[in-house]
Amino acid sequence: MSLGAPAQECREEVVPRGGPTPARALILAFDLLIAFAAGSLVSCGKPDKVQAKVPEEGASNSIEVAVGVVKVGRKDLRRTLTLSSELVPFQEIDVYAKESGYVKQLNVDYGSHVQANQILATLEIPELQLQLKQDDAASRDAEDQITHAQNELSRMEAQNRVFQLQYERLDSVSKSRPGLVAQQEVDDSQGKALSAAAQVEAATSNLQSAQSKLAAAQAKRERDQVMFDYSKITAPFAGVITQRYANLGTLLQAGTSSSTQAMPLVHLSQDDLFRLVIPVPESYVHSIRIGDPVGVHVQSLDRDLPGKVARFSVDVREDTRTMHTEVDVPNPNHVLLPGLYAEATITLEKKDNATALPLQAVNQENGQTFVDIVDASNRIETRKVTLGIQTATYAEVLSGLQPGEMVVVSDRSGLKPHEEVRPKIVELVQYQGQEEQK
Repeated sequence: MSLGAPAQECREEVVPRGGPTPARALILAFDLLIAFAAGSLVSCGKPDKVQAKVPEEGASNSIEVAVGVVKVGRKDLRRTLTLSSELVPFQEIDVYAKESGYVKQLNVDYGSHVQANQILATLEIPELQLQLKQDDAASRDAEDQITHAQNELSRMEAQNRVFQLQYERLDSVSKSRPGLVAQQEVDDSQGKALSAAAQVEAATSNLQSAQSKLAAAQAKRERDQVMFDYSKITAPFAGVITQRYANLGTLLQAGTSSSTQAMPLVHLSQDDLFRLVIPVPESYVHSIRIGDPVGVHVQSLDRDLPGKVARFSVDVREDTRTMHTEVDVPNPNHVLLPGLYAEATITLEKKDNATALPLQAVNQENGQTFVDIVDASNRIETRKVTLGIQTATYAEVLSGLQPGEMVVVSDRSGLKPHEEVRPKIVELVQYQGQEEQK
């Protein structure tokens, strides 16, 4: 009996107890074959009815596809470049002695923090001490010569005045009363006056010579004093002693000497300011500017420090295709150490309050950029857009979209233009923490 047929009694074939005869068995088999073939159409002589399912009233003939969308909004965008490099002191030098001498006093050691002009060590230089004494004696001798020359000049000037007055009187009387005074006497008086004037000039010259000798002696004394002051080796800038080469009693050769025996006293590194030398790739060179802020992260210390682009070489190396760029990193608390690795994040471009969409919504085809949007009637529309600044997660929209429009960020491979969909606003959680620091 087939399903759905009304219940009725069917005719049954009765088989004799002793089993069917061969002819009867053949007939039964034939009847079963015919019944099996017609079983799908009739049941006990009644045909089955086949009916199509009628859609319920109000049901849609199509199935809506759910798509994930994000509304176009405004964001502050930053395009950055992150490079790793080694922190090096802003300045570091080997401190040498200007004059050869023995280390008489050593005031610093490994790790000593020093200020500019602080005395690091004092040398014993007996030769310069003796030379200073000789200079003092030469200065005193020159001063005595000046005193003598001044006195001699005063005597000559007084004598010259006397002879000059005598000559003037005799000459006046000779002219007022001719014959009263012999001309010979007038001429002798004039000769004495001229001789005294010449002696005044000679005394003046001697005084100037003595003064020159004193100036030379004083200059030599000052020079020797300057050289002797180099017996006190001072720090040229504030920093920390990272290496010490000499001990008490060590003979230090002058650093200006060409001798290979010249040995530095200490190695000094500036520790309140560091350089972070980074090789900027050629494609980013045009975006580097002096004074740009740089975020510096020292992973080993888990510290973030501010920095800025201080200088760059203005050329690209041929072997690496990079430009030498330096970032100054202040270290007022002395937490940084030479040799630490740090990451420098340089802001190449920035745009505040820009119309932005997730890069996940962007399609690239034949050199053009498209996005799929869901319009007001919940249908797919493919829109050509022009992009500006691009970060790791977002892109600036220059044209083609307005804030508030919904762009598709889910799988778009099966979507067709004008297809009706069911939009669902989603949050791009997977991108949290990757957006640029502002």
